[in-house]
Amino acid sequence: MKILGLIPARGGSKGLPRKNIKPLLGKPLIGWTIEYAKNSKYIDKVVVSTDDEEIAKVSKECGAEVPFLRPKELARDDSPTIDAIIHAINWFEERGMFFDILVLLQTTSPLRTTEDIDNAIELFLNNKEALSLVSVKENEHPPFWSLKIENRFLKPLFGEEYFRKRRQELPKSYMPNGAIFISYVNILKEYKTFYTPKTIAYIMPPERSIDIDNEFDFLLAEFILKNKK
Repeated sequence: MKILGLIPARGGSKGLPRKNIKPLLGKPLIGWTIEYAKNSKYIDKVVVSTDDEEIAKVSKECGAEVPFLRPKELARDDSPTIDAIIHAINWFEERGMFFDILVLLQTTSPLRTTEDIDNAIELFLNNKEALSLVSVKENEHPPFWSLKIENRFLKPLFGEEYFRKRRQELPKSYMPNGAIFISYVNILKEYKTFYTPKTIAYIMPPERSIDIDNEFDFLLAEFILKNKK
């Protein structure tokens, strides 16, 4: 089984400009994910897909391969990540390089560890029926308690019967945390998503599930990393 570790990192970022190369405890944000991926005992090649020359340069300095620049039309605000994934797969296959499994690692999860990556890959490989894997965290608050505003008044989003139940009476629920996505290359080509009829979960704790989207997330990740050392 040949495994490709793909790290998408486009140049445009609205919530936190240039966040992919913003220094986090002296290391570019993308450098954390590159380091974790390169230390994996399963990933054969670590590649960054970017449209940005500076991100490409920093990624190479951190030890990743950047064999191509992603076309600008695949790096807009509304560009689906799957398009960048398929572009990378096709780029390699056109040059005679084939992978069985793709592991997508987003730069915005600097608290996800190499151990998480390897444990997730092992979980995926050991579940023979699984078509894909997505890392998740348990919801802190049951979504069944969500409210909506209707004609200026608060109403239960899922109905009174759920809203009145205690936490213990409600099923556990999970949210994707953005840290790890795994699937077979042929499945990604077929489904164009990691969410298939047979997607398994790799459950992560909240302290390793920070997904950096803005300055507050960045400061929180910095605080946690600083206090881990």
